[in-house]
Amino acid sequence: MPSPADWPEHVYHALAEDEDARACKAISDEACQTVPGNFLKILSAQTLTGLGDRLANPKTTLAWLLQAVGAPAIFLALIVPLREAGSLLPQLFIAGYLRRMPLRKWFWVVGAICQAAAVAGFAVVATTLEGAPAGFAVVALVGVFSLARGLSSIASKDVIGKTIPKQRRGRLRGWISSLSGGLAIGAGGLLLLQSQETDAAPSTYAVWLLFAALAWVAAALVYSGVHEFPGETDGGANAWSQAWQRLELLRRDAPFRDFVIVRALAIGSGLSAPFVISLAHAELGGKAIWLGVFVIVDGLAAMLSAPIWGRLADRSSRTVLRVAMSATAMLLLTVIGLSFLDLPLWVARIVFPLVFFLLGVSHSGVRLGRKTYLVDMAEGNQRTDYVAVSNSVIGVLLLVAGGITGALSLVSTPLALAVFALCAIAGAVVGRRLPDVSD
Repeated sequence: MPSPADWPEHVYHALAEDEDARACKAISDEACQTVPGNFLKILSAQTLTGLGDRLANPKTTLAWLLQAVGAPAIFLALIVPLREAGSLLPQLFIAGYLRRMPLRKWFWVVGAICQAAAVAGFAVVATTLEGAPAGFAVVALVGVFSLARGLSSIASKDVIGKTIPKQRRGRLRGWISSLSGGLAIGAGGLLLLQSQETDAAPSTYAVWLLFAALAWVAAALVYSGVHEFPGETDGGANAWSQAWQRLELLRRDAPFRDFVIVRALAIGSGLSAPFVISLAHAELGGKAIWLGVFVIVDGLAAMLSAPIWGRLADRSSRTVLRVAMSATAMLLLTVIGLSFLDLPLWVARIVFPLVFFLLGVSHSGVRLGRKTYLVDMAEGNQRTDYVAVSNSVIGVLLLVAGGITGALSLVSTPLALAVFALCAIAGAVVGRRLPDVSD
């Protein structure tokens, strides 16, 4: 029986399937000695933030909160794209400061604490404001949350790149997604309980959001214990001038440019979900119980598929990305076909949750494939630059794509889904040009 001091190493070997503690690719010798403990700390911290994300999801909790406090509908349209793009756009400039610091875990910790503060602010809004003032407050807090999320995101990739060996990073992300998905099932169960009350009091959302804030605080405490060793630094240049210089990567670095193109073509795997839910809503009705069903289904998809995608990504993240994008395209074309059929209600109750589950599986593959590929394709400050440039470009494209497909959906929801499907097909084709970086 292993001693208590040895349990992190045994758990790590079980989760990462790592039988050779010396096989530390692309990290320093000193970092190699702390891999098991760091693996578990990063896993725990990011699983906690995954719980917070589920509880404070703008597509569910914040949307319901805005409706409960009587905020104008325009605020509902702002919170989702702002949350996603707002966390990506500033990273090009944040990277300039991050590069100067030999230790970067503290950026993640600060980001998590700021996210906790923003989510706690949502809880305050729920119990103190109504109407347009509540809407403005929520949108402002979403902006703060997004900036903090971006800070944690770019720091996370650097810390993982310095502390977790190649061919173990995909497994780590897979377990994070899987455990977060399991927590989403619990959150969906709570949602099913809440659905029995047609008019939940704002205080209900406040309690829910305070739990989310506590999850981020706990994550910050756990992450602060990660053993990170000083890494590559540079500094002194103006952050704005450095940002423009980094954009030159898109011109002179062909493999990176191809990756950004593929990632841009893959954004439909996530942005298509609200449109699929819209079609399901039209078929199944607007009872809140169905929202709970889809939250649970989405959580199951991540929990069951992410570890498998993670192991496959450690073998070839390029292949995972291409396969997942192809699957996304086929599923979206299936949804488009279903939208033109007059399905019996009992069939719709089976088909739409099933298709949404499979879309969740393919989206999990896209996310794990692109994240693992980006971490593996570079090291040191070059990785920081790659993350910052790609995230900033995708942030702009998220706003553009959201606006275009939102306008198209006013004409036809299947038309918007068709755009995402065609982009996914194109991405799978362009992905053939990506070099394999997993070895």
